[in-house]
Amino acid sequence: MIRSLLTALILSISTAALAQDNPVVVMETNKGTIRIELWADKAPISVENFLRYTDNELYDGLIFHRVINGFMIQGGGFNADMVQLSTYEPIKNEAKSNVPNNRGTLSMARTNVVDSATSQFFINLVDNDFLNHTNDTPRGFGYAVFGEVIEGMEVVDEIAGVATGRSGPYSDVPTEPVVIVSARREI
Repeated sequence: MIRSLLTALILSISTAALAQDNPVVVMETNKGTIRIELWADKAPISVENFLRYTDNELYDGLIFHRVINGFMIQGGGFNADMVQLSTYEPIKNEAKSNVPNNRGTLSMARTNVVDSATSQFFINLVDNDFLNHTNDTPRGFGYAVFGEVIEGMEVVDEIAGVATGRSGPYSDVPTEPVVIVSARREI
C-alpha cells in the first residue's frame, strides 16, 4: 500500500516536472503573435522535430499555406511563392487516443503514410475528433498532437478567416500570404 502510494506520488511529481519543462515557442506572424507550449512529455519525437526546424530558423519566411475555416490552419511547408521547404527525414507518428486533436492544439501534418510527417504542422480550429488515434491501421492511426496555443488564439482565428483560393495545384491557399516571420524558443 505504502509502496504504491509512493510510486504514484513519484509519478505525479515527475509528470508535473516534465510539464514545467515543456518548451514554449513564440511564433511571430504578419497577423500577430502566437505562443505555443510544446508537450515534450506527451510527444517527445514530434517536439524534438519541431524544435529542430525552429532552432535552425527554417520556419522563418514560410506561410500558412492551407487554411480551412472551421477546421484547421496548416503551415511549415511552403514559402510565399509556394516553393516547398527541403525537409529533414520523416518522423514516427506519436498519435495517441488520450491526446486528442482539440481546438488550439498543434498536430503534425502527414500524407496517407502513417510515419511521413516532416516540417508541416497544423493548428486545430475546432475539436477534430476524426483526426484522433483510434487504432494502428493506416486509416485509424490519426495525427500526432504535440502542443497547444497558450496565447494568440485570436490571431489563429483571424488567420482562419482570410480569403483563400487556388495556387497552382493547391487549394485553400490564402490569397494574401500569411507569413511566419519568425519562430523562436522562449527563454
